[in-house]
Amino acid sequence: MYSREEVKQLKETFWTRFGQYMALNNSADGEKINWVNYRTGIKNLRFMMEADKRLSLIAIEWSHRDLSMRKLMMEQFEEYKTILTAILGEEWTWDLEVEDEQGKSVSMIYMTMEGKSIFKQEDWPDLISFFKPRLIALDEFWCDAQYGFEIFKS
Repeated sequence: MYSREEVKQLKETFWTRFGQYMALNNSADGEKINWVNYRTGIKNLRFMMEADKRLSLIAIEWSHRDLSMRKLMMEQFEEYKTILTAILGEEWTWDLEVEDEQGKSVSMIYMTMEGKSIFKQEDWPDLISFFKPRLIALDEFWCDAQYGFEIFKS
């Protein structure tokens, strides 16, 4: 069992190393990018990655408080679903209402991986292999699709 401080340190070390590893890659636009804290430029819309002792997740998450706004954004993503799926090379789960770790209702398009732990350094290569190609694919998608989401910038 890890102490709270050890958990924090292990997670911080993993994400720092992942960021350093990803820093070797430019965005699809050829720009330097902070992969771990990816900026979409749209308020309440982010690309997120999480990993714990049992489950890893990569997602497009939008967290507008107003469900009708989240529905509009879901409809916009659905317009791009064929393109997104083609770039990702796999089907992801689409959920209009899920609860985040703070109990807040959010919408997500996501993929999970089970059985690998961020607390086992021997699992880190598998975690990186899970996150890296999907995050690069999300960036490729976003470089083109972001213009269709400018209506949500306010």
